[in-house]
Amino acid sequence: TEEMEHKLSTHSRAEFDKLLFLTIGELRDLFETQSHLFDEFFRELLKVSRKSFHDMFVRTYGQLYEQNAYLFSSMFDDLEKYYATGGVDLEDAMDSFFHRLYAKMFQVLNAQHRFDNKYLECVIENMNELKPFGDVPGKLTLDIKRSFTATRTFVQALSVGKDVVKNIMEVGPTPECSRSLMKMAYCPHCHGLPDLKPCSPYCLNVLNNCLNNHISFGNEWISFIDSLINLVSRLENSYNIESILEPIDIKISEAVMNFQENGVLISKKLFHKCGKPRLGKRDVNGQEITLEKLKF
Repeated sequence: TEEMEHKLSTHSRAEFDKLLFLTIGELRDLFETQSHLFDEFFRELLKVSRKSFHDMFVRTYGQLYEQNAYLFSSMFDDLEKYYATGGVDLEDAMDSFFHRLYAKMFQVLNAQHRFDNKYLECVIENMNELKPFGDVPGKLTLDIKRSFTATRTFVQALSVGKDVVKNIMEVGPTPECSRSLMKMAYCPHCHGLPDLKPCSPYCLNVLNNCLNNHISFGNEWISFIDSLINLVSRLENSYNIESILEPIDIKISEAVMNFQENGVLISKKLFHKCGKPRLGKRDVNGQEITLEKLKF
């Protein structure tokens, strides 16, 4: 009867939806789990790197660092903000960090002098020529930009993949598909042959028609997965975020030491380019202000 046919069609569609939901649901869960795990891992990596950096600089530079920890903390703030929102230009952020560090250290190394903003602007303008930190800023900035961009892209791609799969799960079969499923599953019953199974070509033809929308999306999905695999390969090698963050304290300390070793020569060149600075103030006891009394 027509009523029975409707019930069988509804039942066939429900069974099909259930199997499809379970199959695609496993893929959705995989993307969701991996997205969450990788996000947690990266945030923890940043947290550990920040603490390791702080501990190492406290041991190495003591009070001088602690008085100016905000300078380095702001660098990590920028890295975290980029990962969270993408709203930071990493190259500009790292350039700004090294410019500020350069200006502060120059003042510390020449604590007997006074420098106004105009003079410090001249100091910063000559940074690229004098290279007080050696090649550390250029290499570190490039490494950070590459690895952070790749890392954020990967996490975002996992999230996009999860959403795409969820949307695919909402694509239901057409009425024509429901009728075809019903005929394939129950026509043998109506002819008294409940154990008769549909032949493979017939079964594949029905499923191809029912999954037509999913199949048409296949090429784009394969391309997406290939891109993810390629990105993972880069993250494991040249863009490895761990290999950049774990030694970041050592790299920046190396930059600081480069400046300290060449501070006198660089200062002389800057005095020549920017002019002879004025002598600094003396404290209330008539003593000249020393490096230990100044912040970066």
